[in-house]
Amino acid sequence: MAKTTQKIRLALIYGGRSGEHEISVRSAESVKKALDPARYDVIEYFIDQAGKWSPRAILPEPGANGDIDVVFPLLHGTFGEDGTMQGLLELADLAYVGAGVLGSAVSMDKAVTKKLCMEAGLPVVEHLSLTRGEFDPKTLRLPFDFPVFVKPANLGSSVGITKAKTCRELETALQTASQYDRKLVVERGVNGREFECAVLGGDPPRAATPCEIIPSREFYTYEDKYLLNQARIEMPAKLSEAQRKEMQRLALACFEAVSCEGMGRVDFLMESSTGQLYINEINTIPGFTSISMYPKMFEYDGISYGELLDTLIELALQRARTRRATQYTR
Repeated sequence: MAKTTQKIRLALIYGGRSGEHEISVRSAESVKKALDPARYDVIEYFIDQAGKWSPRAILPEPGANGDIDVVFPLLHGTFGEDGTMQGLLELADLAYVGAGVLGSAVSMDKAVTKKLCMEAGLPVVEHLSLTRGEFDPKTLRLPFDFPVFVKPANLGSSVGITKAKTCRELETALQTASQYDRKLVVERGVNGREFECAVLGGDPPRAATPCEIIPSREFYTYEDKYLLNQARIEMPAKLSEAQRKEMQRLALACFEAVSCEGMGRVDFLMESSTGQLYINEINTIPGFTSISMYPKMFEYDGISYGELLDTLIELALQRARTRRATQYTR
């Protein structure tokens, strides 16, 4: 008689309180469809926009969630991708997909990400970090010329991002970004091309073939990503072999600099006038919707959506086994 293989009990957490709630829901729908039902029993945990869990919340106690083998947090943005959810899962002693508390927190903060990249000798665009309330938008003086991009430091999917070309537009942009975060980043506007490069953790991590994003607007906005369906994707990106290798090298270096694990999508800018490549940001829980490029980049390299999920889950289980070998008390 053939031996019966026990299914992996996988908790899928999605929704959440951030402005990326709907993207999280769509990512979860795609992941559920792709998971092999012969291999996984999926337990769904939905968090509404008020922060209420359904059907129940995960308890922050080791052994209190005995029906879960591994967690796949698909919470984009605040309260999911910033280390808070990862902290809960660490307290619960649960295996989980993706970066840990440190990697999640520093990667979510665009200003900290840039600082760590700069310390590692990696190229980032000139920028200024501000805290809401510490400046007067009418009198703020920038160390670089217009146009600029104003961003909430701790948000994704281009939510709250505005391009400003004048002092008046800068004032409005700062007010918009301040609605979403107390910490803001102002960057010199780069006229050029936008790229993404997916990274899969492991020993060693690997970087996928990059893709190019060609927005239908001035830059890759939330609407362009998820509503208009007019942005174009070049897969693979039209790059020389040297440019492709350099982008992959920088993606891996960024992944390491911010202590990322499991998965990450590094976004790049290439300035048209100079050809200079800049690391823009890293996303530790990239989108997994039907149009998301993280799985599509690895699919181009021969790893199917389902195989990618299997690998991410196995990496999570491996890390948990390693962590549980650590002694916390004397």
